[in-house]
Amino acid sequence: MNPELASYLWEGLWQEYKARVNYAQIYQNMIISAGGTVANDHIAFRSLRLVVDSPQGEINLGINHLAQIAEALGYEPAGEYTFAATHLYARHYRHPQQAEFDLPKLFISELIVDELPENIAQLIYQTVSAIPNESISALTLVLPDGNNLASTTQQLKQTFTRPWQIPRRSVVEEVNKITQYGAWVLLHGYAVNHFTGYINRQNTTAYPDIDTTAEALANLGVPMKAEIEGDVTCGLRQTATQAVTEMVSVVDDSSHAEIQIPWTYAYYELAQRYLIETEPGKPQLFDAFLGKNAQQLFEMTRKIA
Repeated sequence: MNPELASYLWEGLWQEYKARVNYAQIYQNMIISAGGTVANDHIAFRSLRLVVDSPQGEINLGINHLAQIAEALGYEPAGEYTFAATHLYARHYRHPQQAEFDLPKLFISELIVDELPENIAQLIYQTVSAIPNESISALTLVLPDGNNLASTTQQLKQTFTRPWQIPRRSVVEEVNKITQYGAWVLLHGYAVNHFTGYINRQNTTAYPDIDTTAEALANLGVPMKAEIEGDVTCGLRQTATQAVTEMVSVVDDSSHAEIQIPWTYAYYELAQRYLIETEPGKPQLFDAFLGKNAQQLFEMTRKIA
């Protein structure tokens, strides 16, 4: 598949994400008003490393599922990261025509469900294994083969939703005690976890770096992460807004009715990249990720009781 489809798909998801995460829209307005450019460094997605049965056979709900789309769009694995304390593994993907088509990197993570306490793993498995028939087609991905970018994008976007049943409230709350990441995925599925404003591409003297950009957003009333992760010598500095809270659907355990409760959805990240010397005398822009930074950013969706 051509990179134009990738560009079209990410733009469609970006528009939906901005409608849910108004901090991203505030950022965009701020940068454009200053005569700058808005570009996305990477898009992050979450998943669950486990296999469920379906009428079409076994389905892996982890990174491998989303990788089908990434690789069909031409993306290639470019790095992997392990977060043992939180039972997470991640992989980032890069498109070989990234610069030419202005394509963001992809950062796809998964929760290693088998490493969780057995009762929590069972609650997750029971929830996600009940997938309605109409959602099976989005999981057993058959990539469209056509030149109509709009209709093909619409089909691919169905992947970035929650394919399993609405979870029970008690399940979400119980899972959240052990893994806030797991509770988030039960509620939001494969929805975009965050987009990332790429500071290097802003091209405006009003906001020359991540520090001035984060400060300006805070001055506009956007709640920001207290710290900026990373440093210049590592090649990457990152920060983020706080996560927005949405009303999400859960099943009430007493009435068995669908109800709405508040829960965190997504934040908007900022990233600035720096030159590092991979070889003496040959500085290159750092194009990967830092595990320590990522671990801190995973926590931004923690629900505060």
